[in-house]
Amino acid sequence: MLIVFVRYPAPGKAKTRLIPAVGPVAAADIQHRMSLCTLAVASEFGRDHKVDAEVRFTGGTAEQMVPLYGRDLRYRDQGEGDLGQRLKLAVADAFDAGARTVVVIGTDCPKLSAGHLRDAHEALLDADVVLGPALDGGYYLIGLRQAHLQLFDDIAWSTQRVLQQTLDATSRLGLSVQLLETLADVDRPEDLQHLPE
Repeated sequence: MLIVFVRYPAPGKAKTRLIPAVGPVAAADIQHRMSLCTLAVASEFGRDHKVDAEVRFTGGTAEQMVPLYGRDLRYRDQGEGDLGQRLKLAVADAFDAGARTVVVIGTDCPKLSAGHLRDAHEALLDADVVLGPALDGGYYLIGLRQAHLQLFDDIAWSTQRVLQQTLDATSRLGLSVQLLETLADVDRPEDLQHLPE
């Protein structure tokens, strides 16, 4: 199962750390364009590799998401709580529904490709956990072979410590980890250089 975390691109509520540099409308447009790119990659990978894909959204409704991103996707609300609680819910739901592996991605990484998703699924043939490190100290992808929900507890989300804290948790739990290529997220004004032309 491939799960894509998407935020509804409402001006003033999307990409808020970019607003001081580009304004609320442009920040929301950047969010929307990155979501479109990521969902295209996810759809391509899902089609080619027969992997179910699901959109977990926040900040809007399924009725608002469909005109933006299409009717051929399955939409579910992310639920309440911090990012860790929402990731935990998505992963638990997927495994409860019979998924053999679960990979979760966000939409903040313009360089994410179907190749990265293929590498993640291949890594899970041997590793318990696969992580796609982000340049800012977080991760753009997490993949699991089992519902190790403790990996989402006690993480300082939206900080440069996220990846290291997650690796520390895998170590405490005795889980094997494989890391993918490090990619750049677009969250802050200095990250705008990573957007495609």
